[in-house]
Amino acid sequence: MFSRLIRQRGVVPLFIILFAFGYWWVHRTPPQRIATAYIADRDVILWNTLAQVRQPVADLHYGDRVDVVRREGASAQLRTAAGVLGWLLDSREMMDATLWQASIDLLARARTMVPQARGQTKTVSNIRAEPGRSGSRIFQFARGTPIVVLGRAVAETPQTDDESATGAKKPDNAGSKARQEDWFLVMSAGGNAAPSGLQPPARSSVSPVGNGDRVDQTLAPGTLPPAPIAGWVLARFIELDLPGPVKDYANTADLHVVAYFELNRVPDGSGGAAPQYLVAGSHGGEGQSCDFTMLRVYTWGATARRYETAYVENNLCGRMPIRVASVSGNPQFRFADVAASSAERVYVMRQTMVRRVKQGHTAPTRK
Repeated sequence: MFSRLIRQRGVVPLFIILFAFGYWWVHRTPPQRIATAYIADRDVILWNTLAQVRQPVADLHYGDRVDVVRREGASAQLRTAAGVLGWLLDSREMMDATLWQASIDLLARARTMVPQARGQTKTVSNIRAEPGRSGSRIFQFARGTPIVVLGRAVAETPQTDDESATGAKKPDNAGSKARQEDWFLVMSAGGNAAPSGLQPPARSSVSPVGNGDRVDQTLAPGTLPPAPIAGWVLARFIELDLPGPVKDYANTADLHVVAYFELNRVPDGSGGAAPQYLVAGSHGGEGQSCDFTMLRVYTWGATARRYETAYVENNLCGRMPIRVASVSGNPQFRFADVAASSAERVYVMRQTMVRRVKQGHTAPTRK
């Protein structure tokens, strides 16, 4: 009679369902990986479903390795290193393995390059693996992110804009010359931790402006991932942190600065020391074949207690990087001259006199 009651109340079917579910749970096959990817944003959330009502299941950070097990339009279902399954709503927040390796290689190359200037982003800026808007996006810097400039390149502007507020216009006819844009290779550094194979940034012993000071790589929490990021960004999205006198003189001369360096320091006449600067830049708009066409050296006049333009050279076609050193106690700088088949031009500064070193002799000073 008891078994009859169980059947009438449906308990046996319930037991069967529970048993079947338990058997499936124990012997279920986990979703198979279809690709390996890496998180490409500071912080992302994985969700339990793509439905409007959903719950977060995991927090991931830049460089975290994940398995892609399913794709649904612009979204992807991922499995974390801890085995958690969840949905990433926007697949652009991750990089495939090939692009991730390219970003690591680019960072390794950037670490060997000579910093040319310091600055920060003026707006939210996409960081790309190659110069040009068609280059693959590897990260996005927030506004005000500190960076160092390492190099420059030129790329054509495509017909369709994916950058913010560029104001580019479509050419009137197919024969119109494509507009050229300047791109900077930049690098930014965070803390000392390094996710997923990235090594901690080596703290530089020389600042990006060559004054011998250490680079302050401490950033506001949450501004950047713990590892440095290197990539190409539109040059006009970068504002250089020009020293006060350099900025004033550059604005007066309408000089578009691409690199600046502190050559040395001299007594300022009041018991302190004043830095002296080398500045490289050009006139005109973007897309020029030369990285810079002008040099300026600004020295400190202890008597007048102000900066003076000690050296001017125009009509150059220089290629970055500019390398600054101290030779026999005197500042020396050099760079490749594109107009002379990339032959190196070398200059030495003695007190406030700048001379070009050429074939064993020095050229007259140009004021």
